[in-house]
Formats: sequence, structure tokens, C-alpha cells
Amino acid sequence: MVSSSDSLSRINLCQAHPALAKLLQRAYSGEKAAAFAYIGHAKSLRDPAEKAAIQEIEADEWEHRRHVLALLQQYRVPVSRGYELQFHLIGTLIAWACYVIGWFMPYYFAGRLESGNVCEYFVMMQAFHSLGIKEHDALLYEMGMKEKAHEAYFLEKIAAHPWLPIFSAVFRWDRGHSFNDVTLDQVVPVSESVRYCEHYPSSLHMRC
Repeated sequence: MVSSSDSLSRINLCQAHPALAKLLQRAYSGEKAAAFAYIGHAKSLRDPAEKAAIQEIEADEWEHRRHVLALLQQYRVPVSRGYELQFHLIGTLIAWACYVIGWFMPYYFAGRLESGNVCEYFVMMQAFHSLGIKEHDALLYEMGMKEKAHEAYFLEKIAAHPWLPIFSAVFRWDRGHSFNDVTLDQVVPVSESVRYCEHYPSSLHMRC
């Protein structure tokens, strides 16, 4: 447990909590992949209102990336070149795919992805707490809840689509199957939100 504020300001997460450092690196690069994907998604749409909504979500992803970079810098965690390349390619591929896979699938898989992303930020909060660090709670809460709002938006768009039951059976995401336990109709305050995602299955293994 790190106790003094001076020590907290100088902590190197790669040494103190390698799993948290890894999660920050993945989140930073993953936000770029998501933003790239939403650029392609927005450009593939014809409806101005839908296009604007996706562009707003894209802007949220870039903002999250800036916040995560600040955390990486504060705790002396390097940006992963491997993740940056990997997620750059993934985001670019998804962006191009949006032009050829129709209307439903970009919405479905965006919602499924956002569903999994929600817990990243609450798991970060739990990991910071294990080091005695709570100063980032409000930021991590805000980002996690924003990802949940994204999930809810995409689900609303496809809720009545006839393909949803088929995709749900295969990919295990719909209104009754989420990859997080956050609910927007029963939101808890920041002080209690550390209980979210306590059983989130993380497979991060532990090297910067």
C-alpha cells in the first residue's frame, strides 16, 4: 500500500501494478481503434442525425484517449508501440468494413464492443484503490458511464431489428446479455461505483 502523497505522485505503475499499467496501455490504444472505426461508420451513413450521433461518440473516444494518456504520463507508463500498431490496423479495417457490411452489423458490433469497454474503467478504479489512490475516481467513473451510454445508444438503434436474435444467439450480446453490470436506470454515485465489475474477467498479464 502506497501511503504518502509524495510517493503517490512518483509511483511507477510498471513496477507497482503491472496489470493496471497494461490495462492503461490497452485502453489508450483501444480508444484510437474505436475512434477510427466510428470515423468509417459515420461516413458510411446517409442519415444526417445518425451521422452526427456517431461523430459525437467518436469525439468521446478521442477525449478518453487524452485522459488515459495523462494517466500514462503521470505514472510513467510508456505508450505501447505494439498496441498502437495493432489497434491502428484494427480500427482502420473496421472503418473500411462499415462500407460493405450493411447497416445493422456496425451498430451491433459497436454496441458489443462498448459493452466490454465499460468495465475497463471500473477495473482501473479498483486497481488504483489497491494502491491507495482515489484521486481518479470521478474521471474513471465518468468514462465508464459514457461507455455505458454508448452501449445503450447502439442497443436502442437495433432493438427492433429482425437480425438481433440471431446475432445475440451467436455473439451473446443484447438487452439481456451485457458484458458489464452497470445499469443506467439505477446509477450509483461515484463513491459506491467501485463495486461495479468486481467479477469482470480480466486476462491481462502483467508486463509493460
